[in-house]
Amino acid sequence: MNRPSLNDLAAFAAIASHRSFRKAADALGVSRSALSHTMLALEQTLGVRLLNRTTRSVSLTDAGARLLSHLGPVFQGLDFDAGVRLAEAVPRDMVAVRLGGDVRFVAVASPAYLDGRNTPATPHDLQQHRCIRQRLPSGKRYRWEFIKHGQEITVDVPGALTLDDSELMVEAAADGLGIAYVPENFTKQMVRSGRLVMVLEDWCPPIPGLVFYYPGNRHVPSALRAFIDTLKETNRILPH
Repeated sequence: MNRPSLNDLAAFAAIASHRSFRKAADALGVSRSALSHTMLALEQTLGVRLLNRTTRSVSLTDAGARLLSHLGPVFQGLDFDAGVRLAEAVPRDMVAVRLGGDVRFVAVASPAYLDGRNTPATPHDLQQHRCIRQRLPSGKRYRWEFIKHGQEITVDVPGALTLDDSELMVEAAADGLGIAYVPENFTKQMVRSGRLVMVLEDWCPPIPGLVFYYPGNRHVPSALRAFIDTLKETNRILPH
């Protein structure tokens, strides 16, 4: 079972704090689409819905509130001298420690499914294909989100099969049932073996991971220092 990354948890804490995807994305220096991908990956990993989303507001579910209470001592205690955002947006006089690797969603299909079909060149071409749709923890279907050169496209893809588990979606795609859109880490083994190939790869860029930053010229409280040391140790053993 995959474990949530610190990158995912930091994104969740930002959304919970701002109660808005737009405000959290602005604060973190990422796009709303990137933040949506990150949250979807986190909810899939944990197998529970963390946020209630409407067109106007975002609120915590009971599970989300419990998770935030555990993260509170770290993320809610940050002041104007420390925070979480993209590395490129951190002031030069700050020290930055990465929270995790990049996040990426990819579209995959089996060679057998693509045989005799036109491989999609743009996200809109998915309307001519069988897609393995995804049901969110809220019960709604996930609309696939793509980005290229700053252009964001959201597609409500067609398909008779709807699942709520990324591993099952990958298996279904490998069995030739259609195109799936899932976190890349679920697909790597089957792509290496040739059972799956990526499509629309240039529309599926990695989403840069976040960093935790803090001032290097001031006294760091012991609790914050312990957290920073944990981050550094985690990064040391993570693959780069």
